[in-house]
Amino acid sequence: MPHPSRRRSPVLLRLSLFLVLLLAPLAAFAVNPDEVLTDPALEARARHISTELRCMVCQNQSIDDSNADLARDLRLLVRKRLVDGDSDRQVVDYLVSRYGEFVLLKPRLSEKTWLLWGAPVALFCVGGAALFIYARRRSGKPTGTLLTTDEEKRLNEILAK
Repeated sequence: MPHPSRRRSPVLLRLSLFLVLLLAPLAAFAVNPDEVLTDPALEARARHISTELRCMVCQNQSIDDSNADLARDLRLLVRKRLVDGDSDRQVVDYLVSRYGEFVLLKPRLSEKTWLLWGAPVALFCVGGAALFIYARRRSGKPTGTLLTTDEEKRLNEILAK
């Protein structure tokens, strides 16, 4: 007769698999079936563009992953512009002109965003320089307290014995 825990393990495995699938975020369902283009090549381009654009409501998701109404409107706008013959670059440029660089999940390097891209490097360099200066100043100082003259005499007497 099998051990009781062995009979339960398939049930527990199925239950845990069911819970994982039930609770897993399903980003593929953000794009509604009525939004999908009939041309697979255009749909692939639209999906690629929409993964690069930020949902202005959620702000930490792409419009491809978001269920917000604005994200849906932006997905439809991207698809409309592609159907009208715009290139990927033209679609992105249009949305940037309308919403600013913030609509891009990965902002471009330009005169408007140089501080955004340069700040981490500058902070890293400043932190490294501060650590270097602190270490150099620290290495020149004695680690212990200095002895008074009486304490030095007493120490020399003890060491002499």
